[in-house]
Amino acid sequence: MLIYKIFRADEWADLKENGATDGAPIDVADGYVHFSTADTVAETAAKYFAGENGLVLLAVEADGLEALKWEPARNDVLFPHLYRKLRMDDVAWTVPLPVVDGAHQFPPL
Repeated sequence: MLIYKIFRADEWADLKENGATDGAPIDVADGYVHFSTADTVAETAAKYFAGENGLVLLAVEADGLEALKWEPARNDVLFPHLYRKLRMDDVAWTVPLPVVDGAHQFPPL
């Protein structure tokens, strides 16, 4: 199954340049890379990235991803947390997340 990470442009550029990242500042502070599922990623965007332009949505294949744990977060829903650096070779695909009429526009997930 695919899981999703939202990065700001500079965070995405850092991953592309260095091949690996500890993630966004919240990821570094929490000690793991936060991911969302297809069911939760739009809520994540609205809650943490409201109105931000220049975002990139990354898709990562969760099956077989070492150091991935599913842990309760918002409303006790299980979220995937990666307890290692996110590597460029983990990324299955990326798309921009434009804002249209105040909401991020997601591709079919």
